[in-house]
Amino acid sequence: MTKRIDTLWDPTKFYAITRLFLVRHGETVNTQGDAFRYNGHLDVDVSERGMRQLERVAGCLKERSIRGVYSSDLIRARKGADAIARYFPGCRRETFRDLREVKQGIWEGLTLKEVWEQYPEEAKKKFADYVYYRIPGGENLIEAQERAVTVIQALVERHAEEEFAVVAHGGINSLIICWVLGLDLHNVFNFRQDFGALNIIEFFEDGKSLRVLNSPCGTFPF
Repeated sequence: MTKRIDTLWDPTKFYAITRLFLVRHGETVNTQGDAFRYNGHLDVDVSERGMRQLERVAGCLKERSIRGVYSSDLIRARKGADAIARYFPGCRRETFRDLREVKQGIWEGLTLKEVWEQYPEEAKKKFADYVYYRIPGGENLIEAQERAVTVIQALVERHAEEEFAVVAHGGINSLIICWVLGLDLHNVFNFRQDFGALNIIEFFEDGKSLRVLNSPCGTFPF
């Protein structure tokens, strides 16, 4: 006899939601005017515009029920976490080295044009195999994803059925989103992470879902 469909669906599993607000830091002082640089682990500050972007995100989140605010330990991410945490006195705060941007080794601080001028052979190798190739002094995408996802998994467990925020970096956020969606890392450049972008990820007992991607903020759909 076929079971009734309503006996197979447990609504408590679906509605026990842990919600992550995943934010990218604001514009940095050396990337103004969309001048892309491989900042990686460099501790570069945010620009005035970057601070406005972070304050905008914080304002969007101020009515939420956030119980923890976390970031990488680099100043551009910490300032974003500070902006959000001001609205939530008493929330849990912590920085994680493992949420730093993908380490770019000898490329750090350089523009793409400068990389091709100074390290043409390494550039050829990287763009031929950008998931697995490790820039000298850096790490590959597999290694970066593993360290970041380990932190996110621990925070999801810490904040079961709560809301929390993480301020990280464009590359790291993209790697986390690939993990959420079950995407091969060769898809990591198939979506954007703008400065000050907000992503919303929901975790359930038996899965996870990307609810909002690269939002400039605004009205929440829930």
